[in-house]
Amino acid sequence: MVRRDFMLSVLGGGTALALPAGSPMPGSGARQAMAPSDVSTAFNETTVAEIAAALAAQPHRPARNALPQSFADLDYDGYRRIRFDEAQALWAETDLPFRLLPHHRGFLFRDRVDLFEVAEGRATALRYDPGQFRFEGIAPPDAGTPLGFAGFRVTGALNRPDHFDEICTFLGASYFRAVGRGQAYGLSARGLAVRTADPAGEEFPAFTGFWIERPAAGDRGITIHALLESASLTGAYRIIVQPGETTVMEVTAQLFARRAVARIGIAPGTSMYFFGPGDRAGVSDYRPGVHDSDGLLMLSGQGEQIWRPLRNPRDLQVSGFQDNTPRGFGLLQRSRDFAAYQDLEAAYHRRPHLWVEPLDDWGAGEVQLVEIPSQDEIHDNIVAAWRPRGGLRPGSPTTLRYRLHWSSREPADSRLLRFAATRIGGTREARSQLFVLDTTPLGGSPSTMPELALEASAGSTRHAVLQPNPETGGLRASFELVPGNARVAELRLRLMRLGVPVSETWAYRWTA
Repeated sequence: MVRRDFMLSVLGGGTALALPAGSPMPGSGARQAMAPSDVSTAFNETTVAEIAAALAAQPHRPARNALPQSFADLDYDGYRRIRFDEAQALWAETDLPFRLLPHHRGFLFRDRVDLFEVAEGRATALRYDPGQFRFEGIAPPDAGTPLGFAGFRVTGALNRPDHFDEICTFLGASYFRAVGRGQAYGLSARGLAVRTADPAGEEFPAFTGFWIERPAAGDRGITIHALLESASLTGAYRIIVQPGETTVMEVTAQLFARRAVARIGIAPGTSMYFFGPGDRAGVSDYRPGVHDSDGLLMLSGQGEQIWRPLRNPRDLQVSGFQDNTPRGFGLLQRSRDFAAYQDLEAAYHRRPHLWVEPLDDWGAGEVQLVEIPSQDEIHDNIVAAWRPRGGLRPGSPTTLRYRLHWSSREPADSRLLRFAATRIGGTREARSQLFVLDTTPLGGSPSTMPELALEASAGSTRHAVLQPNPETGGLRASFELVPGNARVAELRLRLMRLGVPVSETWAYRWTA
């Protein structure tokens, strides 16, 4: 098992989950408001919001998480040898449809996260006991040492009725992952992003407490409440998880700002793009492609479907797609054939799409895409989120509702041709780039060939050609970009017939 494969399947995150040195540690609000005890406390739908609102009115107090040095110093190999005993999972002794298994603290995940079971209107803390874990080659902590947990994972009968498969995992800051039927862990979601790609540095809000509702027999979903804390804000989240061929999470988030926060990212997805057919320069690897996602898909408030292939850039790239009341966006793994990766172990062809479906009017803002240079596949280097205009202000709580779809099926409009492949190469002339785009199959012979509508923000384009691709049953569009002295050119291409789009819009940023 390679390092990243383990991080995805067990830790629920790559190296991007680690807080950078000097970052504020998650707060201790959950522990102060509902300290673990053997006595249950009352709980209802407003409890976490009341805690979050009270904490937002106070200065942020970083957590003080005592952890034995032997666990704080664990490396990747050491941490992977700590495993929760599945026989002791919460609800394992029942016929309930889900089980909960906590994660141990250590390695990158040093901060304590409080876990509570909610049943019949009461919340009871889950008690830590070293006997719940298997420590292979590692000295366990002394009995009675209240180390607590770092997060948890949920299992259920996802792929077959007689086996409990992992459905989702919450571990590290506000990161979490999920899978649908037949999928393998890939990209992650976050509760919230604050100042991503800001020169002043990113702030990492963290889930510091979870209240998980005990499911009933026959339930098809499980409800998770979470407290979010950071130096700038607090939040109360309710996440209803419904596993299936597509695993759907319905999220309600109430945010309370301690101070004005101009740059937030709603429903952020974090992924990895190392290389693909369009950017293999300097790559020596037997695999044709290595990525968890290969593009950003957007459905604008005006109904335009936009596809933006991802890149591993030479320099940090931040793109903003302005919109009003977006209908959806997400990071997709559009290339789903094993032949596109040739990786038996990582199974990149089975990584899920993550589609964000707003359930309210999100107003004006932009879908922000951040692409970070990376020299290795172990690093998550792609972030996509909705950045609302105006951010957050203290005294004005914000409520957001949306669904997260973890799926192998694209949410794209099936009536439009999609761009299945983007290939880029040089030409005989210096400073000229050839672009070759293949669409999905036509589904029949077109009565007339569409027109190719191509735009470039800088430089010029030439030799634009659209022709059938008999090998795929789709169309192939090709053109050359002559940038001249330009260092950046924004490109847009779509196929039209009688002024009506017959394809999605392909968008791309070329950089020198």
